[in-house]
Amino acid sequence: MTSTLPAQMRQLWQQLYQDQYADKLEQFLTEVQAAAQSASPPPPATWFKEVVVYSLYVDLFNKDFKGLTNRLAYLQDLGVTCLWLLPILDSPMRDAGFDISDYTKIRSELVGGSDAAAQGTFAEFLAEAHRRNIRVIFDVAMNHCSDQHLWFQEARKGPDNPYRDYFIWSDTTEKYKEARIIFKGMMPSNWHPLPEAPDTYFFHRFFDSQPDLNYRNPEVLLAMCRVLLFWVAQGVDGFRADAIPYLWKEEGTICENLPGTHAIVKFFRAVLDTVRPGTILLAEPCILRSHPGRRACRRRLHRRLERVQLRRCDLLVRSPLQQLPDSPA
Repeated sequence: MTSTLPAQMRQLWQQLYQDQYADKLEQFLTEVQAAAQSASPPPPATWFKEVVVYSLYVDLFNKDFKGLTNRLAYLQDLGVTCLWLLPILDSPMRDAGFDISDYTKIRSELVGGSDAAAQGTFAEFLAEAHRRNIRVIFDVAMNHCSDQHLWFQEARKGPDNPYRDYFIWSDTTEKYKEARIIFKGMMPSNWHPLPEAPDTYFFHRFFDSQPDLNYRNPEVLLAMCRVLLFWVAQGVDGFRADAIPYLWKEEGTICENLPGTHAIVKFFRAVLDTVRPGTILLAEPCILRSHPGRRACRRRLHRRLERVQLRRCDLLVRSPLQQLPDSPA
């Protein structure tokens, strides 16, 4: 671990949490150091600029990961050198997989079950993709999870539950009034009452089955870092980070593209650079061009590439990321 990266993480932690929870950070830095020592060798620093990206939903392409593995030779013949997998993590699929119920499991129908042997199907796919010199990245929602996630199922049990502060709660719908309703016409409010406690509301920027995570709780930031490290340890080459602009909330703002969000993303970037430099982190392209954090993910997602995902189709594209200049240190 280079000396500058822990210092950077401490500085970002200070920006987010002031002098609080320093012991949690130091414990996490020890974890990061251990992860770095066991990580696989990093890829070339600019690999993402030279790839041909193919984006797909696994089930729509060829049923499951065994089916996708069987088609890797075809993709290789096309010249594909990077697969961008649209949501694959465990989900009740109320929002096309962007409502994640377990960040450390592949959706059972894609691997044939939820047991360890079935989950190993993804590892087999990943190994074969790498054997064919095809890198793999996938979508992960960073702003919210599914209401079926263990964290939320525990949090809704009451104010004393240790997971309660993983989410944002209020006894009124007046908080964060300046935050726009993203799904206007489908959602009447960014607040939704608990059925079992109708005077208690939780905050959500998307569907009411996707409660927003509370990054003011440092346990949430560390938990999401551990999610990234879990998949890096499996050999995943990077992530398309969904809903990035909404991570940090502040009263009196529109709760988008705030300095706190920039700090969080830089923290993610520092963690990945410490453990396996070259692991790509692509941000959903909602950050204003004039915002100083527009390159916080180091490799922001170009709109031309993002349209592949929006069209929900399989499309071969020459990576527009090769057009981007190197990021500043």
